[in-house]
Amino acid sequence: MDAHPFLARLGIELPIIQGPMAGGGSTPELVAAVSNAGGMGSLGAAYLTPDQIVEAIRKTRSLTARPFAVNLFAGSWQADNAVDPAPMLDLMAQAHAALGMAAPKLPTIPPDPFPAQLEAVLQERPAVFSFTFGIPDADDMARLRQHDIIVLGTATTVREGRMLADAGVDAVVAQGAEAGAHRGTFAASFEVSMVPTLHLVEQLRDGLPVIASGGLMDGADVNAALDRGAAAAALGTAFLVTPESGTSETHKRALLEARKDTTVVTRAFSGRPARGLYNGFISALDGRASRILPYPLQNVLTRAMRTEAGRKGIAAYLSLWAGKGVARARAMPAGELVRKLAEEMRKGR
Repeated sequence: MDAHPFLARLGIELPIIQGPMAGGGSTPELVAAVSNAGGMGSLGAAYLTPDQIVEAIRKTRSLTARPFAVNLFAGSWQADNAVDPAPMLDLMAQAHAALGMAAPKLPTIPPDPFPAQLEAVLQERPAVFSFTFGIPDADDMARLRQHDIIVLGTATTVREGRMLADAGVDAVVAQGAEAGAHRGTFAASFEVSMVPTLHLVEQLRDGLPVIASGGLMDGADVNAALDRGAAAAALGTAFLVTPESGTSETHKRALLEARKDTTVVTRAFSGRPARGLYNGFISALDGRASRILPYPLQNVLTRAMRTEAGRKGIAAYLSLWAGKGVARARAMPAGELVRKLAEEMRKGR
């Protein structure tokens, strides 16, 4: 199959994109390694301050002259809390005690960081900007175009894809049900937006260029996505276990030790549906979903627990984000993985 014309616009040789992984997974070293190997790396910058975004972009540019993307959360910020926090605080107190921590206090909800984060992106003008959880407003989209930044938006349904097209994105990231980490759904409930990756690609392919995302782990998976009409494939879990990834060693070990798909979609850690390996904290909230606070309050509340669990290597209290292809994760340097994927693609043709 000939390369999709959109790859030339992105300025990359291979239809392989490293999915953005907010929270430290997508380091400048990982992003640069993927871009240097002919794919496109992505900085997951949603939890970074504007200054940290500038620093990360500049560090990445010091490691590669090739294009890369910067990703932010554009939407879903809930500034109030309609849920009684007491039951959740009780459960969190048990988790904190198990980790040797003081009892938690209810945090305040900070203001939406997106506007200031976007200013940092516009200042640095990366080749590509991607977003999820919603759609930036028309003024923001216009400013991105004025800065000649290619814009990718995340859709989990055909309706969302059409909304993104109307908003003026250059391509749609089709996030299928198999994808790890947060669901990008914004136009309906996540339960009715769980469309398998390849089906979603087929449904969206007659419009803008489509980037397949969700459960893709090897060259055969990339070929399958291209055969269904995708311009490229984005892989997240596959890159989480690379040495360049900033993911904790405990998280990497859990992914590599997975012998089957034990992932579930849960709101336990952040208040927003996300796919990860089933563990003790998720189990503690089975049948107690009404306790979970909305995003971002739940995310802020559980952050100290997750940080301490990562420091102590206790997987039961970590958000072990992973896609449904987790059992096929392979530990190798990121550049080597890109070359391996390209080799598998060639052999599959």
